[in-house]
Amino acid sequence: MQITSSGIVNSHILDKYGKRGTKMKFGMPTLSIPFEIHDAPKETKSFAVVFDDPDSLNVSNVVWIHWLIANLHRTKVEEGESESAFDFVQGKNTWNDNCYGGPCPPDKTHNYRLTVYALNQDLNLTGNFTLEQLEQEMKGKVIASAQLFGLYDK
Repeated sequence: MQITSSGIVNSHILDKYGKRGTKMKFGMPTLSIPFEIHDAPKETKSFAVVFDDPDSLNVSNVVWIHWLIANLHRTKVEEGESESAFDFVQGKNTWNDNCYGGPCPPDKTHNYRLTVYALNQDLNLTGNFTLEQLEQEMKGKVIASAQLFGLYDK
């Protein structure tokens, strides 16, 4: 399984998907990054997605969660769909909002991670779920996973 994104060019996330973008909600960038899933196992019933910032651990003592998705039934997510799509469930990001919150590194360039999990069934989750709830619900259901990384400058 593999992930690609037109929002990551030369290993860098385009400015419009982060703090230099023009779509904001209370200081949080909201134009979600597009991505596509390739070569998922045939037995995949749904996908779960985690977009996070492992580098934030050094600054805030937590891995910053930018986007959580569960029960995604397609292999392509378009730009901005965090605000418009209703065919997948979104969980809480670290801003405590059920949507995409883009990169905003405070100290230096950070390396962001988009992880997609292929699952053998849907998850019993509704909006407002946390990363911990997603991880618990995925136990024993993951049949494949893939990661895509992108840098975003301070």
